[in-house]
Amino acid sequence: MIRLVGIEKDYVMGGEVVPALREVNLHIPKGSFVAIMGPSGSGKSTLMNILGCLDRPTRGQYFLDGEDVSDLSDDELAGIRNRKIGFVFQSFNLLHHSTAAENVALPLVYAGAENQHARALEALRKVQLDHRADHRPSELSGGQRQRVAIARAIITDPPILFADEPTGNLDSKTSDEILGIFEGLYRSGSTIVMVTHERDVAEHAARIITFRDGRLLSDETLEKPARAGSGGAP
Repeated sequence: MIRLVGIEKDYVMGGEVVPALREVNLHIPKGSFVAIMGPSGSGKSTLMNILGCLDRPTRGQYFLDGEDVSDLSDDELAGIRNRKIGFVFQSFNLLHHSTAAENVALPLVYAGAENQHARALEALRKVQLDHRADHRPSELSGGQRQRVAIARAIITDPPILFADEPTGNLDSKTSDEILGIFEGLYRSGSTIVMVTHERDVAEHAARIITFRDGRLLSDETLEKPARAGSGGAP
């Protein structure tokens, strides 16, 4: 599903070249649940931007679902994101004057898809929030807003879901509930890549990849229940 070969990323700041990623080689098979960890400045956010087709590497190749997307144009990358990727962010990124259902349906609106409201209700049902479909973000708790964001990310059934600090604004009980939703999506066959700086959050994944100073420091596999349709533990 995801394969990085010699990925490097440089930024130019004040005339000086600052390396953000160095010689990253990584393979994430389809149906994985991976947590990416590292301290501030480790390169994990830069990596997430490249994986999510929001940025390009300076050097190296990024194969997504077998396609080299390293040098695609902005429009081509946007097309990849629309077809293959769902995003969940720490700050939810919801439209405040729209209802939960309207927020969830946004990807369908942009795509001109049919049955938008019915599909939005079904996505909300998957995160157990269809009973709040007509409520606006200001009428929802933080955990409920994140459920709306997850429903929006999965409404087009993307093969990959990227989550950037999805529990960063939530208390521990609500965080566990949100992580339980991600675990359920993983067991149903979704590929999930989650950035976090908290070890206890990362341990909800099946694999923890740690970065430091732009380099892959460690790659640890955890025991998890078998996914739907799999022959055994991932």
